[in-house]
Amino acid sequence: MENLLGLLRIHVTRGIDLAIRDIRSSDPYVVVKMGKQKLKTRVIKQNINPEWNDDLTLSVVDPNLPVLIKVYDKDTFSLDDKMGDAEFDIRQFIEVVKMQLDNLPSGTIIRKIQPTRENCLAEESCIVWANGKVIQNMFLRLRHVESGEVELQLEWIDIPGSWGM
Repeated sequence: MENLLGLLRIHVTRGIDLAIRDIRSSDPYVVVKMGKQKLKTRVIKQNINPEWNDDLTLSVVDPNLPVLIKVYDKDTFSLDDKMGDAEFDIRQFIEVVKMQLDNLPSGTIIRKIQPTRENCLAEESCIVWANGKVIQNMFLRLRHVESGEVELQLEWIDIPGSWGM
């Protein structure tokens, strides 16, 4: 891929208090989109507090593009029901990656991002140096739905021979 900066691994950890879309529960899955890329997690049957623990990897060409998260309820005989959406910006995460940090103690907090009206963060999100990698944990509050959050962890993967940082 031309102009590839690197890869963004998104660990979709879990959903919290997701909306009920079937009789008593939901069969949720998450779709992650960035530009023309679209990836999805597996479906967790009958669970409004699912634990996916799925890794999805996006190729980052333009760090200015937002990452869009959509949660759906899998239906067999009709269109899947929407269970909310959220988006996040990776620019601050990329800024930290560009710092090319080394020799920091594992667990060092490099930057804290506060929840605002402009982002979907449910609580403060920290960008951390952990085991030689830049990672960011976040809880995203879902929009356009009565309840629900999704927990994610971002990790940057350098690609040898890419444009890089």
